[in-house]
Amino acid sequence: MGRLLSLIVILGLAYGGLYVVYGMSVKDDVEQALADVGLTALEVQGVDYGPLAPLSTEATISADVNYQGASATVDLRLQGHPLFSDKIRLELNGLQALRLTIGAGQ
Repeated sequence: MGRLLSLIVILGLAYGGLYVVYGMSVKDDVEQALADVGLTALEVQGVDYGPLAPLSTEATISADVNYQGASATVDLRLQGHPLFSDKIRLELNGLQALRLTIGAGQ
């Protein structure tokens, strides 16, 4: 019973690490894709993806981007695995939310 519990804990830690590294890699890939189309002024605040996304080669990702006083959530479709594939493809699915901040001093 102790070995099974140890195995479960080790697998959980390994998957947790994979999940975090996957998120960092996806964020870097989104930033690179935006830079490739000339949108270097956009800042990627974070990415959101499903709990099983690191286990598949296709995933739906939501990226929060900011530009000066405006922020938006963009839905993206990822094909390929950012950690294990040489080539990945990001496709824009749509704009989920657009938020404007008026009169806020930064």
